[in-house]
Amino acid sequence: MSVRRFSIVAVLLAIAGGAGPASSQDASSLKQEMIGQWELATTERSKTCVVTLKGDATAQGLKLELEPSCPAALPFTKDIAAWNIKGLDIVRLQNAAGEPVIDFTEVESGIFEGHRTGEGVYILQNLAAARALAKSMDQMIGDWSMVRGNGQAICGLTLTNTEAGQDNFQVFLKPKCDPAVTAFAPTVWRLDHGQMLLMSEKGETWQFEADDNAQWRKVPDTAAPLIMLRDQ
Repeated sequence: MSVRRFSIVAVLLAIAGGAGPASSQDASSLKQEMIGQWELATTERSKTCVVTLKGDATAQGLKLELEPSCPAALPFTKDIAAWNIKGLDIVRLQNAAGEPVIDFTEVESGIFEGHRTGEGVYILQNLAAARALAKSMDQMIGDWSMVRGNGQAICGLTLTNTEAGQDNFQVFLKPKCDPAVTAFAPTVWRLDHGQMLLMSEKGETWQFEADDNAQWRKVPDTAAPLIMLRDQ
């Protein structure tokens, strides 16, 4: 074997030899990150279930506990007996035979998404974060005023918790809104990455960011700002 060929083979063997521990480390890190309480829910959170993932090994995989109300909320959870990490990044909730009930992959930090054929998408999220989001949503529901930077009110809106699909909720304009708002005609709203989004049936979106607990400013900011204020 030539020196050149030996060198190439040595490099390939070194890479192959190093791949195992690296993969194991990634899976091990994910396992540690997953231990704790999680909320398993439909995308709009109309049905939820608390799952506690543990690090203890069982004959089926890793131990978990489901809230007693889980099967009533999400019937497929009655088949879940354990959990495990598959590959580098799949969080699997599995049955007693080790077969997948639902597989999750991380779609953004701390939020995992899984799909069940014929049922749709489910979300697995850290319980504390999920409850904080729910609290934020509850605080948003109700009557709001849209005002200009000088404080002049130009429209009244009601944000509801009535589901409108794709994680959106219905919003209603009150009479006598400014023509610009009437032309925009938002029909749904949602919270997304710290922003409040108002969206129209035409596909137009207005984005607002909070600058204190009760005031949301339209972004990007302009010389004639629009602000959403919660009605007292």
